[in-house]
Amino acid sequence: MSTVMLNSTPVSIGGRFPRAGETAHSFMLVDIHLLDVPLSKFWGQRKLIAVVPSLDAAIGLTIARKLETIGYELKNTVIMTVSVDTPYALSRILDTERFLKIHLMSTLRGRDFHKDYGVMITDIPLSGLMTTALFALDVDDTILYSELVSDLNAEPNYASALDLLDPPQVAIREIEVLSIE
Repeated sequence: MSTVMLNSTPVSIGGRFPRAGETAHSFMLVDIHLLDVPLSKFWGQRKLIAVVPSLDAAIGLTIARKLETIGYELKNTVIMTVSVDTPYALSRILDTERFLKIHLMSTLRGRDFHKDYGVMITDIPLSGLMTTALFALDVDDTILYSELVSDLNAEPNYASALDLLDPPQVAIREIEVLSIE
């Protein structure tokens, strides 16, 4: 069991938090159209998955907006924000924010996600919600980056995830110089 903070108060987190190098656990989430969406739907694409308590919470919306901006810079990458919000609430937020680059996903019928990804808040009155986390997966669902954010109201380290998900390319000129020497 892990612990994160909320307004200087510890909050217990249950489940097994996956680590870099492991294969991501399969999941079944629900999109804004009430359709089941498995992880396997995105096979062959890189994935950036943010887990938030709710998109109606300030931190959830902040993270979603940041990911939307990041989405314009990434190729062959699916970006998801996962919360316990209903698909109806997610649809309302999508209409208001006009997100084009991120998928808003609900754990409506995928409550195993909470345990399988180690983000399940177990303390009342927040039990049932998820803590904030960020995962970067490669094209075959190997976890490249996993972060359990230490405070429910804090943003994850996007830069660290992006460095592993989309590492900077070595310039051709540098390669030529290295091969000559």
